[in-house]
Amino acid sequence: MVGTVISGNPLQLDILSHKKCLAICFVVTISSFQYGLDYALVGGFMAMPGFLKVFGYYDEVAGKWVIDPMVQQLISSLMTIGTFIGSLSVGPFSSRYGRRHGLWTASILNFIATAIMIGTTNLGALYFARFLLGISVGWFLTFSQVYINETAPGHLRGVTFAVYQSQLSIGSIVGAAVDNGTHTMLGKKAYRIPLAIFFVAPTIQMISLFFFPESPRWLMTRGREAAAESALRRLRNKYIKEVEFEAEFKEIQTSTATQSDQLKGKHLWIEMWKGTNRRRSLLSMAVICFHCANGSSWLNIYTTYFLTVAGVKDAFAYSIMITCMGLIGVLASVFIIRHIDRRHILLIGVGACGLCQLAFGVVWSSAPGTEVAAQVVVAFNALFTFFYVAYAPYAWLLGGELPSNHFRAHTYGVSTALNFLGNWLGVFTAPYFINPASLGWNAKYGYIWFGSNMIVFLFTWAFIPETRDRTLEEINEIFEAKVPARKFKGYRCVGTETMRAAVMEEKNASTAHVEELP
Repeated sequence: MVGTVISGNPLQLDILSHKKCLAICFVVTISSFQYGLDYALVGGFMAMPGFLKVFGYYDEVAGKWVIDPMVQQLISSLMTIGTFIGSLSVGPFSSRYGRRHGLWTASILNFIATAIMIGTTNLGALYFARFLLGISVGWFLTFSQVYINETAPGHLRGVTFAVYQSQLSIGSIVGAAVDNGTHTMLGKKAYRIPLAIFFVAPTIQMISLFFFPESPRWLMTRGREAAAESALRRLRNKYIKEVEFEAEFKEIQTSTATQSDQLKGKHLWIEMWKGTNRRRSLLSMAVICFHCANGSSWLNIYTTYFLTVAGVKDAFAYSIMITCMGLIGVLASVFIIRHIDRRHILLIGVGACGLCQLAFGVVWSSAPGTEVAAQVVVAFNALFTFFYVAYAPYAWLLGGELPSNHFRAHTYGVSTALNFLGNWLGVFTAPYFINPASLGWNAKYGYIWFGSNMIVFLFTWAFIPETRDRTLEEINEIFEAKVPARKFKGYRCVGTETMRAAVMEEKNASTAHVEELP
C-alpha cells in the first residue's frame, strides 16, 4: 500500500518546483465548483417554500407547499441528461478545437442557462435551462479534467485532482449555506439569489483562460510541435533544469508521434475499441462509472429533501454539516495520495461507502421514523460523504490516465457520459423509493446501493491497475506491453527510461562541450 513506486519521471518530484502549473490547474478546476454548487442549490430548492410556490402546489391535506414527484425528477434529471449529451460531444470538439475552447464554450452556455432560470416562472423554460446547464456542466467537468491530466506533472496529478474535488465540495458548501440563508424567504428571491452565484465561477475561468496555454499533448497530436514546446515551457517553472524539461518534452514528442503514425488515416471512434485501446477504454469507463454505482447521486442531490422526509429537524443545517464532511475527506486525501496507491484508496473508499448504505437500510428497517433512526441516518450520511469525496477524485484521475493522448478526450467524454447516464437513472428513480407519495422506502433504499458497492469493490481488486507517479507516456508503454493489472506497479518501462537517459546524456555532453571551449 505504501512504498516507492517505479517511475522514470524526469522532473523534480516535489511541489514547490511546480507551483506555477498547480496554480493554473487550480483555476481550471474552478469549473467543478459549478457542479457542486448545482447539486447543493437545486437539492435545497425542493424543500424551499419560495421555490415551491412557483413550481409546486399547495397540499391541503399536508397543509404545506410540496412538489410533484415528476417535476422533481425532471428538474434534477434533465441537467444530468444534458451532461450526458454534452460529454459525448467532447471528443470530436476537443480533437479539432482543443481544451481551452471547450471551457470557453461551456461558460457561454452557463450564462444563457442561468439567465433563463432566474427570469422564468414557466416549467417548460426551466426544463430547457436545466438541460442547457447540463451540457455546460458536462463540458466544464470533462474539459477541465482532461486539461489537468495532460498538463500536471505525473507525481502531482493526484494532488491536482484532490484540488478539483475540493472545489466541488466548496461549491456544495457554498450552495448549502446560501440555501440555508434564503430558504425562509417566501418570495422568488429565495431561489433567485442562490442562482445568481452561477455567474461567478465561469466568469473567473473564462477571463483566466486567455492567459493560460493550451494542453501541450493536444498540440502534439495536431502536429504543432513548436506550439507544444512553448505551451509546456509556460506550464513549467522557469527554474526547472533544462535537461529535465527536454527529457519530458522528448518523451511526450516520441510517444505521441508513434501513436500518430499508428492512427494515420483511421477513425478514433473505431480505433478506441481495437487492440490494447479496447482494454484502456473499458477500464476508463468502468472506473469513472464508480461514481454513479455507489449511490452518491441520490444522496448528493436529495440530501436536504431526504433528511426532511426522514424526520430530521433543521435539515438545511445538517446538509451543510454533511457537505463539510466531504471537504474534510478530500483535504485528508491530499496528504496521502502521494504516498498510498490509488487502488487501495479506491478499495477503502468503496468498501466504506457500501457499509454506510447498508447501515441506512438496517436502521430504518429496525426503527423506521424514530428520532434515533434519524440521528443514525445523519451520522452515516456524513460518513458516506467523507469516504466518497475522499476517493472520488482518484476515480476521475484514473479514468483520464488510462487512455492514450489521441483517445483521451473521446474515451473520457464517453466515460463521463455513461456516468451521468447512471446518475440520471439514480436521480430519476430515487423519488419513487424515498418519496412518501410513492414506495416510501426512505433509508431502506440503501440496501440496493450496498450490493452495487460490493460489485465495484471486487472489480477494483481484480482489474484496476496502479498508476501512481507514472507519466502518461509510461502508462502508454505498460499498456502496449499488455501487462496484467496486478503487475503494473512493479513494471519497469525500459523504452521510456532508455529514451529519457539518452536525452539527458546528450544534453549533459553538449553542456560539457560548451564549458570546454576557450
